[in-house]
Amino acid sequence: MRITTDKNLAFRDQPTPLDIKGLTKEFPNRAAEQKAGPARLELSHLVSTVGKPKVELSMEPGAARGSYDLRLHVENHRIGQHVFPSPPELQQVEFLGDRGGRIKEPLQSTAQYPSHLALHTRPSALARGLQREAQIDAAQFAVGESGNQATTVFAPENRFVFNDTSYPWSACGRVDTPGGFGSGVMVGPRHMLTVSHVIQWLSGGGAGWVRFRPMVFDGSAPFGEAWGTWVYYKSKVTGPTIDWFEGQYDYVCVVLNNNIGNLTGWMGARGYTDAWDGGNYWSHIGYPGDLTGGNRPTFEGSISLDGSFWQFDSHEAMSHRGDVWPGQSGGPFFGWWSGDVGPRAVAVQSSQNSSENNASGGQDLVDLIIRARNDHP
Repeated sequence: MRITTDKNLAFRDQPTPLDIKGLTKEFPNRAAEQKAGPARLELSHLVSTVGKPKVELSMEPGAARGSYDLRLHVENHRIGQHVFPSPPELQQVEFLGDRGGRIKEPLQSTAQYPSHLALHTRPSALARGLQREAQIDAAQFAVGESGNQATTVFAPENRFVFNDTSYPWSACGRVDTPGGFGSGVMVGPRHMLTVSHVIQWLSGGGAGWVRFRPMVFDGSAPFGEAWGTWVYYKSKVTGPTIDWFEGQYDYVCVVLNNNIGNLTGWMGARGYTDAWDGGNYWSHIGYPGDLTGGNRPTFEGSISLDGSFWQFDSHEAMSHRGDVWPGQSGGPFFGWWSGDVGPRAVAVQSSQNSSENNASGGQDLVDLIIRARNDHP
C-alpha cells in the first residue's frame, strides 16, 4: 500500500508503516534462531590512584542462579579524589537545507536483528513480583485547585513498564551525562541515537561524558555499558526551553567505545514525511521519571505524529499526544515496514507542554546517522 496526498510534500509515494494488524501478521513473535554463547561484557569504573594500582578480583555466587558478585580490589587508591570519564570529541554535520528538497528518495539506514535474541513486536508484561507503584502520579498534575497545570500525560495513561530483553527492546536504553539522564537507541554497531539537549554542551566548545546502558532495569545492565567517544550533531540544543528551530534538530548520534550493538542489535532509521501524519503507526520507548524514577523502561504503541505544514521533510518538529515525562527525551519513535528486518526510528522525543508533546526528526536525522556510521564503522 502506498500513500497519495494532495499536500505539497517532498516524498509523496512512500510505503506506509504497518499498523498493529499488519505488524502482528508480518512479524510474529519468534524465539532466538541460535543459542547465545558466552559473550564479553564490558563494564568500567574509574578510580584515582597513587602510582600504578594493584588490582585483585574476587567473586562470590550471586543470589540468582548462574550469577556472580564480582568485586574489584584496588590498592593505592587515592581516597576522596574525584575522577571522571574522558569527554567525547565533537563533529558538527551541516544542515541539509535546500539540498533536502533535491533528495529523490528518503534517506534510510538498515536495522540489525541479532539471531541470539528472541523477537517480540510488543514487550512482555512485567512479572507480578517486579511490579510497584509509580514514583510520581502524573494524573495529580493535570488539574489542581488553581486550574490546569502542565502535564505531559494525557488520560488515559497508555504507557506500561516492562523488562523484556528481546529484540528490538534490547537496542533501547538509558543515557547518562553530567547534566542528567535521558533515553536512547542503538542505530549501528557502536552508534547510539539520543536527544541533543541531554548532552552537556560546555561553554568552551566541548561536551561532557556520555554513558549508555541498553535495557538497564533497576541498575541491572544485562548488555553491559558503553561510553561516548564522538558526538555527531546538527545543533547544540541546551534547554530548558526549546524553540522552533531547535525542535527541528534536537538529536545527536553518539559513537561509543565498543560494539555493544553486536549484542543488542540495532534499529534502522528512515526520513519522516508528512504523508504519514495522523497514522497510528509509531511506538515509543523511554525512561520516565514519574513512573519509574528513570530506572525502568516504558513502552507505548499506536501513537500518531503530525509534522508541521510549514516545514520541509528534511527537518521536522512533530507534535503528538503520546504520554511522556522528562527522562523519556531521546527515546525513539519507530515503526515497522513490510519486508524489513526490524523497525526504523523516524524521530526522538524532544519537548513537551500542557497541550502537546514534540518529537524531532526528518531527513537530517538520518543524514547524521549515516555520516557517523561512515566515519566510524
